[in-house]
Amino acid sequence: MNDQELLEFVEDGAPSAPETPQDATPWRILVVDDDADVHESTAFGLRGMEIEGRPLQLLHAYSGAESVALLAREHDIAVILLDVVMESEEAGLATVGRIRGELGLAHVRIVLRTGQPGHAPEIDTIRRYDINDYKTKSELTRVKLYTALTAAIRSYDQLQRLDASRRGLEKIIEASNQFLAEQGLRTFAEGVITQIASLIGVQPEGLVCASRRTAEGDAATRHTVIAAAGAFAELMDRDIADIGDRVVAESLARALAERSNVLEPHHLTLFFAGRDGNDFAAFVRAGTPLRDVDARLLQVFCANIALSASNIDLLARLREYAFKDRLLDMPNRLALLQHIDREIRAGHGPGQVLALLDIDRFAETNDMFGYAYGDLLLQAIARRLAQGLPQQCLLARVAGDTFGIWGARAALEPARLAALLEPAYVIEGVARPVSFSIGLAPSDADTGSGQDMFKNALIALKQSKSAGQGHIHTYTAEVGVATRERTRLLHGLQQAFDRENLFVVYQPQLALASGRVIGAEALMRWRTEEGRFISPAEFIPVAEQSGLIVPIGHWVLRTALRALARLRQDQADLRMAVNVSPLQFAQPQFLAGVDAALREAALPADSLELEITESVAVMGIERVSALLEQIKARGIAVAIDDFGTGFSSLSYLDRLPADRLKIDRAFITALDSGDATARIAEMIVPLGHRLGMQVLAEGVETASQAQALLQLGCDEVQGYLYGKPMPLDAFTAWLGERQGGA
Repeated sequence: MNDQELLEFVEDGAPSAPETPQDATPWRILVVDDDADVHESTAFGLRGMEIEGRPLQLLHAYSGAESVALLAREHDIAVILLDVVMESEEAGLATVGRIRGELGLAHVRIVLRTGQPGHAPEIDTIRRYDINDYKTKSELTRVKLYTALTAAIRSYDQLQRLDASRRGLEKIIEASNQFLAEQGLRTFAEGVITQIASLIGVQPEGLVCASRRTAEGDAATRHTVIAAAGAFAELMDRDIADIGDRVVAESLARALAERSNVLEPHHLTLFFAGRDGNDFAAFVRAGTPLRDVDARLLQVFCANIALSASNIDLLARLREYAFKDRLLDMPNRLALLQHIDREIRAGHGPGQVLALLDIDRFAETNDMFGYAYGDLLLQAIARRLAQGLPQQCLLARVAGDTFGIWGARAALEPARLAALLEPAYVIEGVARPVSFSIGLAPSDADTGSGQDMFKNALIALKQSKSAGQGHIHTYTAEVGVATRERTRLLHGLQQAFDRENLFVVYQPQLALASGRVIGAEALMRWRTEEGRFISPAEFIPVAEQSGLIVPIGHWVLRTALRALARLRQDQADLRMAVNVSPLQFAQPQFLAGVDAALREAALPADSLELEITESVAVMGIERVSALLEQIKARGIAVAIDDFGTGFSSLSYLDRLPADRLKIDRAFITALDSGDATARIAEMIVPLGHRLGMQVLAEGVETASQAQALLQLGCDEVQGYLYGKPMPLDAFTAWLGERQGGA
């Protein structure tokens, strides 16, 4: 069979070509064959044909390599008529692999044609290669070629529509998510134009018209352009009647009146129902008639975006609640942090300062005068700050009684802030002076974020508050390091307590004159999981500042009493001294906890001694005395620990119903040196006796100290000279040796 007979054109039954619209986009068919006659005969056979109402456009390549190059630059090719044997026997099949793999063209349909039946077995080829049909050139009559192309084009069109639908749905989901982040109806409307244009593949050119009721209960509405793009950009804020384009105005009016979409060949108007009759419609130029898939996507788009449109006012209110303080009508903490983040990203951080202003004793003001009065005070302070600070400063309310200010260092100098805040505030006609604790955190090139700035300012503020009222502190790197170390230590202490890595040791207490063991003091120790010991001087203050001392202190009390119950099996008159922090002492359930611990250990009350320091006086001497009376009424002994280190206790010592006075080791050490400090110990012993108390000296380490104390008339001693703090088993063994030696 020669080349002229490769295609046998049979007119009978061949489809005729109906009239095709002038603007119908043709199907693009690529013919790949190394024989020019095949190209010509294919073109002749398909001349004037159309499929699915669209004409055919042929492209030509004469080798596999040429076809791959053409496909890399040409798009929207529906079908490839590909010869099997060209520059090589495997050229056609190799080209299939490159089209699917290298070029990634999954939608284009491939019809293999061969002039050598049997060269590539049909079943094996179909199974191994992603092709859609396999024909010998001899069987492709005009009708059969038309049939093969129609099937291939329908398959290609279906794949394209499915892909367009998938991409459109992805855009709708993305659009819905974006709208949730929009701020206000106008920005929302601008996004609607952009998303509609993206869905139908045109430039964003259109406008959005919103309807608003003109009066309460009035059926009349006003239609106003709230967003415009492209050629319509100048129509912003115009009434629909003043648009000047009859087609646009009529389409918008019809969509709003009928509350439905209006889809025309070259433009579309989408309707979106709003709340309370406040609807809007979007007009967009379409360019070409919409495909069915685009129309369906727009229906889905409208359903999704209508929900966003209905909730846009709600979202705006939620956003306002999230970033604004409603009482003072100013930014809140979140808004302040975001503003600082933007400033830092823009390179405006260096030279700025974050100030935190905390109103001293504001809770007491609320308790005394009521919350309404407190709100008036906050509003007065906010007005003072807003009027007195430079406009470039950002003022925010970051907590109930705390303001945050971000601004230039010069504007937030301590002296300037103090001068601004110092004058009294007139509330309900009465002038009220207010003091503030202030923390300042300067920003520099290494500042990471607004949150970092806030943490630094908070550290400085805590320093100010711990110093008393009306203080100002500025954050420094050294302060930050120390604070972070305390935080690390607190975290470790909490873990150690939870994991039972804390333990109690016991240091013996003896009668000085006789050397008889009369009891022990329970002392807490912390050994890390790595085996390192942390000094009590490091972790006890952290525990007290954090409040962790309350549960830890109760645990020490219960542990010590259980140990005493065991020790009393060998010596029945031993007592146990347990330290109590001021924070523990102030707890409402403190006494109940002590009673429960004694019951749990099955011990009498007189076996326990509670050691307090003079710092408990911050509770008020009357309250402390009353509580101590309750303790003594139970039979529990009370010792005043570290007496003399603060000297303030001298003024109320005679009013505290205590049993024992403990001299701090600092004064005992001085006994060896003979300096002036030693005279304090000499004064404390007779003072304690005159007040009816036993006197115990702590930290006795040398025989000369013990001899001096004995001459002073000291009653009891404790220190390394007699025994170091020991775990319970070691203390039990030490006690046994002591008794055996006696």
